[in-house]
Amino acid sequence: MPIYAYKCESCGHAKDVLQKISDAPLTDCPACGAPKFSKQLSAPGFQLKGSGWYATDFKGGSGVTGAAAASSPAASEPAPAASTDSSTPAAAGGCGTSCACH
Repeated sequence: MPIYAYKCESCGHAKDVLQKISDAPLTDCPACGAPKFSKQLSAPGFQLKGSGWYATDFKGGSGVTGAAAASSPAASEPAPAASTDSSTPAAAGGCGTSCACH
């Protein structure tokens, strides 16, 4: 069930209410009784219930992403540096002169 933020335009009382989506919006302020209690635009709120995956399940490095990255040899080796030697043979992509074409 979503949590809605309400605020009274009359007295300024604010409250978060757990409601079903199908429930009618509240209109009467619980503090002053004025019919000026309305929903506020806020970040979505929700409650996780039951068993399932949570962000805390893989804390401590035993997660799939940590194990996969550690087992991959390419991930731990640095990439080879590009050669800037002007005497690179033409077959390897260089023209053999000191031009700026490569």
